[in-house]
Amino acid sequence: MKKVITYGTYDLLTAGHVEHFRDAKAMGDYLIVGVSTDEFNAIKHKSSYLTYEERKFVVESIKYVDEVIPENDWGQKPDDIKKYGIDILAMGSDWEGDERFESLRQYCDVRYTKRSGKYSSTNFRSHVEEYISEKEEKDQK
Repeated sequence: MKKVITYGTYDLLTAGHVEHFRDAKAMGDYLIVGVSTDEFNAIKHKSSYLTYEERKFVVESIKYVDEVIPENDWGQKPDDIKKYGIDILAMGSDWEGDERFESLRQYCDVRYTKRSGKYSSTNFRSHVEEYISEKEEKDQK
């Protein structure tokens, strides 16, 4: 059995995230997703609308995902690769060339899924923030 792993925050999940999971799963037989914990997001200076438990629940519900594990820090990836017998690390193409992932080639194959260009969680997030700002302004009136 060929095992694949990927990592991310996966807040405000978009169709692009699901495409990434689909493409990562197609690389092997079993897909593990490391979801960044709230504590790790704080270290990365990232915020999320959903808690780790909520994001984990959503990601677990996607048919391409076989298992979800917590991502606690940058350094855990080599240990996860060994612990779970990972053959392939699959990341989105926006991470291509990043040494944090390229350095993992000594442990497993590193591949990147291609973005369709139709979906951007950053763009989606800006629309959500705009909506929240407009709602807050209306509520203040």
